Amino acid sequence: MNFQKICVLGLGYIGLPTASTFATAGVQVIGVDVNPQIVQSLQNGQLHLYEPGLRTLVQAALRSGNLRISAAPDVADAYIIAVPTPFYADKSADLSYVVSAAESIVPHLQRGALVVLESTSPPRTTVDVVRPILERSGLKAGQDFFLAYSPERVLPGQILRELIENARVIGGFDAASAEAGRDLYRIFVKGEIFLTDATTAEMVKLMENTSRDVNIAIANEFARLADRFGVDVWQAIALANRHPRVQILNPGPGVGGHCISVDPWFLVQAAPDLTPLIHTARKVNDGQPAFVVEWVRRVLGGELRGKRIAALGLSYKPDVDDLRESPAIEVVHLLKEEGAAVQAFEPFKPQPNLPGLPTVERLTDALQDAEVILLLVRHSEFCQWTPANLLGLTPARVLLDAVGGWKAADWQPAGFTLYRLAGGQ
Repeated sequence: MNFQKICVLGLGYIGLPTASTFATAGVQVIGVDVNPQIVQSLQNGQLHLYEPGLRTLVQAALRSGNLRISAAPDVADAYIIAVPTPFYADKSADLSYVVSAAESIVPHLQRGALVVLESTSPPRTTVDVVRPILERSGLKAGQDFFLAYSPERVLPGQILRELIENARVIGGFDAASAEAGRDLYRIFVKGEIFLTDATTAEMVKLMENTSRDVNIAIANEFARLADRFGVDVWQAIALANRHPRVQILNPGPGVGGHCISVDPWFLVQAAPDLTPLIHTARKVNDGQPAFVVEWVRRVLGGELRGKRIAALGLSYKPDVDDLRESPAIEVVHLLKEEGAAVQAFEPFKPQPNLPGLPTVERLTDALQDAEVILLLVRHSEFCQWTPANLLGLTPARVLLDAVGGWKAADWQPAGFTLYRLAGGQ
C-alpha cells in the first residue's frame, strides 16, 4: 500500500515519537491529542515530556511541514491509535481512551484505509472493541478497510533508536490487514517485521511485560528473604548469576511505568482462573514500597515521625522523567503518612505536579536540612556521587540505598553510614 497521509491519535511517549518519525521520513502526519495544553505547546514547538533526542526530532518534523498538530483527526490513509490504557481501582482495564479514539475516526474512515491499535490492551480488544466501533461507519473490517494491532516494544530513554531498530509484530484482523500494517511500518522500521493475527499480537505484548514482572517479583522476594536471614542480597544475586543459565534481576522499591506494572493485570482480568502466578507476582511488586518503608523504619530505630528524609528520585526507572505508576512515589506517600518530614527531588522533572507529595525543585532544598538520604531511583547522576559531592550540602550522614546504587567502601571513610536494602546489616 501507498501511505501519503497518516493520523496518529495520542501524542504521549509513543505517539509523539511515532508521528515525528513518520513525518521526518517524508509522510504527511496529523498528530492528534485531546489535551488542549499538549496541542498548544506542540504547535508552539514545546514538548510536554522528556526523551533524549525527541525535542530535536519533533522540531525537525514541524519545520518540514509534514507534521501538523490538531485536536481532532481528519481523513487519512492510515490511523494509529496510541492512547493510554490505564486501569481502574479494581485493576480492570480502562479502555475509555481507546474507545474515544476509535469513535473519533468513524466520521473520517474511508474505504481502503488502515487502522492500527498500538495501545497495550487486553486480548481481543482489537476484534471485540475497536472493530465494532469502526464498523459504525458502514464499512466492514477485512472487506472495506484494514485493521491491525501492533504493540510498541521500546525502552524509555532509548525510544527513538528502538522505534526504528527493534523487531515489530503486526497482528491483522485478516492476512491482508497484517500485510497492510507491514507496508506502513516498513516506511521507517529497520528491524524484522513479523505478521500474525491481532489477538496473538496483543498476547505477545502482554507476555513480554508479564514475564519481566514475574522475574522482578522473584528478585523482590529474594530481597525479603535475605533481609530476614541477614544475607546481602546483592552479593547473593551476583554469585547466583555466575551460573551460566541463571540471570536474576535486581530488587528495588517495586515496579512502575505504564507497561510492566499494568499489563499483567490485563491477563488476570481476562482469565483470573488461569493466572494465579501472574496475580501473585503483581501483589508482590505492588507490596514492595511498603517493604521498603518498613526497612527504613527499622534502620532508623523503629520510628519515622519527624525524621528529616531527602528522597532522591521519583520516576519509575533511571534517567527518565516518566512518573507513571512509580513505586518511588508510593514510598514517599507512605513515609509521609508515617509522619516523616520528607523532601523529594526528581532531577528529570523538578516540577512534577503531584498534589500532596512533598517535592522540591532543587537538590539543595532536599538536602540542606536532611538527616537521612534515601536513594529511590538509580539515576546516573546520583550513582556517580562521591562524598565530596555531599559533604558541604547536607548535615545527613546516614544513607539508605533501596536500589543498589552505592557501595559502603566509597562512603564510610568519609564518615557516612550506608545501609542497602536487604544488604545484610
